[in-house]
Amino acid sequence: MMHVVDRVYLTWYSKESVAAALPAGILFWSCLSLPFGVISYLNAFVAQYEGAKKPDCVSASVWQGIYFATFSGLLIMLPAIWSEQIFQAVGHAPAVWHQEATYFRWLCFGGLSALLPAALSCFFSGRGQTMVVLAVNASSVLVNAGLDWAMIFGRGPFPEMGIAGAAIATNLANVYAIVCYAILLTRESFRGPYQFGRHYRFEWRLMRDLFRFGGPSGAQMFLDVAGFTAFIMIIGWIGPNELAATNIAFNLNTLAFTPVIGVGIAVSTLVGQRIGEGRPELAAISTWKGFVFGGGIMLFCGIIYVLFPQLLLIPYSLYAKDEDFEGTKQVVIVLLRFVALYSFFDAMAIIFGSAVRAAGDTVFSMFATCACAWGLLVIPTYLTWRWYEPSLFWSWIWCSVYVIVLGFLFLTRFLSGRWMTMSIIEPDLVSPEFPPSNPHSVDSMSTNTVGASNSPEPDTNRYRSP
Repeated sequence: MMHVVDRVYLTWYSKESVAAALPAGILFWSCLSLPFGVISYLNAFVAQYEGAKKPDCVSASVWQGIYFATFSGLLIMLPAIWSEQIFQAVGHAPAVWHQEATYFRWLCFGGLSALLPAALSCFFSGRGQTMVVLAVNASSVLVNAGLDWAMIFGRGPFPEMGIAGAAIATNLANVYAIVCYAILLTRESFRGPYQFGRHYRFEWRLMRDLFRFGGPSGAQMFLDVAGFTAFIMIIGWIGPNELAATNIAFNLNTLAFTPVIGVGIAVSTLVGQRIGEGRPELAAISTWKGFVFGGGIMLFCGIIYVLFPQLLLIPYSLYAKDEDFEGTKQVVIVLLRFVALYSFFDAMAIIFGSAVRAAGDTVFSMFATCACAWGLLVIPTYLTWRWYEPSLFWSWIWCSVYVIVLGFLFLTRFLSGRWMTMSIIEPDLVSPEFPPSNPHSVDSMSTNTVGASNSPEPDTNRYRSP
């Protein structure tokens, strides 16, 4: 959402700035996506260890994420050295690529500040304390919005910095998030049961498991983002107007995409906790409920995209100085129909993909995403441009095909049930309070739980499938 706010302000600043923000931003995310995907998988580790009632392993896992985030954040600064050469080689208009290089350079300098909040937030989200994450993220977005206004346009003590100010504001807002999480982790309630300050040692076994399961998850995110990066770079060959329209359309797509990502994190947390408890049947029920919720969000937003696009574009046109923005707006209205077409299937990919990855089925996710991103998005778009004509319409058709097919692939994988027999923690750590049951029968789970001799009798209606 910080990048969304950046682009809204940059729309008011200049057409070249908003055109440059998406290619530079998504290339930065390509560099960030591999370590970010690995670190985000900490959520599954924390959830499963929480379900297995191993608070010491929860804290130790988060520390391994902090170490990995620190090392990766320092490495991500290196591409900033070649930022101008990279975007000059892409071939966009000179007025655009100079700003792309500036935005990308400053974002790379803030790579560490982008990764550390991801690691620290997993301590809370993996244990189900999502309100903490909401409070920190929402306040950091507000900090970013205030700094954007001051740094882009030169308000208060800040000089006018344009697109560089947008990137610097994002980095400072991420630093604010790190400080918030650090303060929260020092509270007595977190020092007590989890002993966060005592489990700071480097644990080779936990780091190995993080790479074993989080590595494919990170590779999947990298291949997905890299595919979209190539797609955006191809779009930029047409010109700044088409690139700006694509930028705004994806920005508005974020309004639906971001909350469904949140639902995916919730599903990932619940699946991880249920797998850790040895109750995969409840994990399946949680996933279906998450899909109903996430799919409903996407359907509602799709209706808004089709029926009220002018309303959504008001923030962008409010202070836009470019006299050509009216033409850009008409292109965005057409592109939003594509967004409405694939949004529901995007929810399928997010929700069911989150479920199977949380259980440990990360290798399939990596190969499926790679095959779709490059086989259905990048390569067909490039060949269409090379052998037919440069067409924004056909490019977005391939984008829609990619999302739809990926959604059905993850749904099929989920329905296969293979993920229900997987786990990312040691089998002996599965909570003994809920002994494993037949993974293909919900009712047998309730019977076996009630019949366990060394655990109190639970309320079976709470666990039974509706």
